[in-house]
Amino acid sequence: MKHLQHTIKAVITPGDQSGYVGSCFGIPVVTQGATLDEVVKNLKEAIELHLEGEDLAGMGLAPNPSIIITYELEPEYAKA
Repeated sequence: MKHLQHTIKAVITPGDQSGYVGSCFGIPVVTQGATLDEVVKNLKEAIELHLEGEDLAGMGLAPNPSIIITYELEPEYAKA
């Protein structure tokens, strides 16, 4: 029996020049937004569109998977 993923993992990073970029691991979904709220909304919509009409089990996904989003930050170092 094949183990099905119950989550889709994604990461949000700052854009090269402005805004934010969201991309998924395991499925080819990448989107962007001017704000964090916008990129999260766009990421959810892009994932839904990508999965629409697909055989989720064939993709290794359980029905109605949730989305886990990580936000990648550059560290700030204390100035001596």
